[in-house]
Amino acid sequence: MNIAMVSEHASPLAVLGGVDAGGQNVHVAELSAALVRAGCRVAVYTRRDDHRLAREVTMPSGVTVVHADAGPARTIPKDELLPYMDALSVELRRAFAAAPPDVVHGHFWMSGRAALAACKPLGIPVVQTFHALGSEKRRMQGLLDTSPRERLAEEGRIMRAVDRVVATSSSEMFELCRLGADPRRLRIVPCGVNAAFFASCRDALPLERRRSYRIVTLSRLVARKGVDDVIAALREVPDAELIVAGGPAPAELGGDAEAQRLAQHARACGVAERVTFLGRVEREDVPRLLRAADAVVCAAWYEPFGIVPLEAMAAGVPVIATAVGGQNDTVIDRFTGLHVAPKEPGAIAAALRELFADRTLRQRLAAAGRRRALERFTWDRIAAETVKVYRALARTPETVSHTA
Repeated sequence: MNIAMVSEHASPLAVLGGVDAGGQNVHVAELSAALVRAGCRVAVYTRRDDHRLAREVTMPSGVTVVHADAGPARTIPKDELLPYMDALSVELRRAFAAAPPDVVHGHFWMSGRAALAACKPLGIPVVQTFHALGSEKRRMQGLLDTSPRERLAEEGRIMRAVDRVVATSSSEMFELCRLGADPRRLRIVPCGVNAAFFASCRDALPLERRRSYRIVTLSRLVARKGVDDVIAALREVPDAELIVAGGPAPAELGGDAEAQRLAQHARACGVAERVTFLGRVEREDVPRLLRAADAVVCAAWYEPFGIVPLEAMAAGVPVIATAVGGQNDTVIDRFTGLHVAPKEPGAIAAALRELFADRTLRQRLAAAGRRRALERFTWDRIAAETVKVYRALARTPETVSHTA
């Protein structure tokens, strides 16, 4: 099959850790690579954000990344990209008219808008993954939500117009149904984890240990990821230190407003000497970072899916995760990890104390989490499920081989 991915702000080539570079980038890159391994041809269309970028770049995985001209060739926050989506749709329509893909898969709502405008006149089926829904973001963030005012109405139009919506969790499926999506057009296909990359790691990142136990949190430095809550929890876990990974490069942390706000929060909580801000961690070092932890905490207020818990599980590290979104599907409470309520530092602290007091519990959760990640969430398995969605829509009857 010939598949076109549209990921307007999240390029698979991007450096992870910035405000707008995280789970979606990983999802698009890993799913596309797994589809290539399954015998598909995959091109990812993303907005050119640097004039020096080549029109096409072939990744080592065999995925082709196409940089489309849509707006200024510079970094623009994703919430300011809507005015350039019409230009992106023109670029897509030109490319698809010349070489029609079997299916186009939009990632994020603005990509869905551009994909529909390009594909409907050409009769090309469109699959949509939202990655996050504006309704949930507005409900959880309120006035802090910086999404364009058109987002909610546009998401409703997209979910009604596309041929299939792929939800990444049961929570997202329920939200889509609540918003009026046709259940017959919905499918659940979760995110995955690079099993070989994380499960084969045996070494830990060499970090100086300053307390008996080490907690790691890895995320973009945005308020909804709940890093504040993990820092506050540290007050009630005196024998633990916290490593905060994510955000800009280490040398740029001093000029990053969110990093500085979190550092001030640590000082206000009286735990600054036990909190280390690593800044951006290179992707190849993430498994070793996770292996350096006694526990990985994922404390997001809401999380459409949440890839980090799966990565920690695959690496064999016990996970504490807020019981939100996709983390309810991947982390099974008291079997593969521990659930806590969002925005409750006291609950995080209690879970950490329980883990650190019981080595057998840590080992049991780590082993069960690893099995679950490797048995159910490999990207090859996720690609096979995604191909089933494509196959039901595509015009070609060819059989695609895959490794499940």
